[in-house]
Amino acid sequence: MNNDAIRLHHVSRRYGAGGNAVTALDQVSLSFPRGTFTAVMGPSGSGKSTLLQCAAGLDRPTSGSVTVGGTELTELSETGLTLLRRARIGFVFQAFNLLPSLTAEQNVALPLRLAGRRVPKARVREVLAQVGLGDRARHRPTEMSGGQQQRVALARALITRPEVLFGDEPTGALDSQTSHEVLALLRGMVDREGQTIIMVTHDPVAAGYADRVVFLVDGRVNGELVGAGADDIAARTTKLETGASRPQSAPTSSEALPC
Repeated sequence: MNNDAIRLHHVSRRYGAGGNAVTALDQVSLSFPRGTFTAVMGPSGSGKSTLLQCAAGLDRPTSGSVTVGGTELTELSETGLTLLRRARIGFVFQAFNLLPSLTAEQNVALPLRLAGRRVPKARVREVLAQVGLGDRARHRPTEMSGGQQQRVALARALITRPEVLFGDEPTGALDSQTSHEVLALLRGMVDREGQTIIMVTHDPVAAGYADRVVFLVDGRVNGELVGAGADDIAARTTKLETGASRPQSAPTSSEALPC
C-alpha cells in the first residue's frame, strides 16, 4: 500500500503567457508520507504558497500530476475538487477567518453545514476538547484571544477528519508563546493521532516542530533538512535568502527527497 498522503510528480505552474509568463513552480516532485509533519520554506516568491495551493487542489498545475491518497486531482472536475477538499483536506491560515456572529461551536460546525451534512454535537465537542477549548464552545471570537481563535480555526479544519491538514503561516499572527502552544498542538496531532500536516512558514522556530523542512528557490526544490532544529533551519534559510546556495532542479545525494 502506498504510504503517501500527497504526491506531486513533475508539477509546474505558470501564470500568464508569452514574454509576461511567470513560472511559480518548475518541475517539482515531492511526496508527503502519511502521519508526518512537513514545513515548506523559501525566500519570498519561491513558490511556497503555489505549492500548497496545487497540493491541496485549490489551484491546478499547468503540467504534472498531484495525487491525494490515490486520487489524481488533475482528472477531477471543479465540483469533484470541491467535494474532495470538503471531505479529505483541512486548512488553517494566518487569518483565523471565523464568523464573528457565530459561537466557537457554530464556527466549527460550519464546514459540515455548508456541505449539507448532519452536525453531530458530540463530534463538535470532541474537536473543541482536542484543541483545549472544551469550555469555550459558547463563546464568540470577540470573547477569545488570538490563540484561542486560531484553535477554533484548527478545530474547524479537523471536524471532517481530514487526511491532510494544510497550514499557510498558521502562527504568523500570534505572539511567540501562543505560537508555541499552537505548534505543540499540531506536533501532538502527528505524534498521537497520525495526522499528516504540511505547513508553509517563514519562521525557523515554527519549522523546527516539523519532521522535515523542504526548501524552495525560484519554484524549484532546493533540498531538505530532516529532524533539524531552529538554528540549523535559520542558517539554511539565510544562505538561500542571500544567494549563497544556488537553486537546483534536484536535491543532492545527502539531501535526497522521496518522490
